Amino acid sequence: MRQVTAGAPPGKPDAPVPLATPEVSGTACRDFYARLASGVTVVTVQSPEGPAGSTASAVTSISADPPLLVVCMGTGSRTLAVIKTQGRFAVNLLGQSQRARAEIFADPGVGSAERFAGVDHRRVLAVPVLEDTLGWSVCLTEDIRRYGDHCLVVGRIAAAHTAAGQPLLWHDRSFHTLADGGVALTAAPDHRSLQETP
Repeated sequence: MRQVTAGAPPGKPDAPVPLATPEVSGTACRDFYARLASGVTVVTVQSPEGPAGSTASAVTSISADPPLLVVCMGTGSRTLAVIKTQGRFAVNLLGQSQRARAEIFADPGVGSAERFAGVDHRRVLAVPVLEDTLGWSVCLTEDIRRYGDHCLVVGRIAAAHTAAGQPLLWHDRSFHTLADGGVALTAAPDHRSLQETP
């Protein structure tokens, strides 16, 4: 159905109306973002000095064919700087008992050696992956684009592993676990089940 703008001449297409960019406060945006529930991950890389990584909650799938995911990282991230030079990274899914690990990898005052101290990990495709997580994927960097104070890092999954368990969640600026014990409320048969279909 064609929409008609009030005051437009009858029978003529609507002329585009220039809109001023609305002003939204940073606080309002951050409060909205805080309501978005997400899983908690650790993004790991292999730097020339050794394994490195940081906590990330803004991670999501893009495509199953080809297998692509995206990670949102702050422009000042040390992990992002390594991804830019090495061209590969891993996404490790944290379980509900791994809050302490999430906090350590998110602390800017903790160096890479301390972050990996006592953490079982091994290299897959030259990238460190954490052994005791709910899963990991090793990605080859497809694209990095800056938007505002963050960069979108698109990775093509080259290797992946999953294990049993419940996820650690991030919501409203704090960690959570699944209150229902992981019982599915509705059937989700495939990757497209929550997407709009023609």
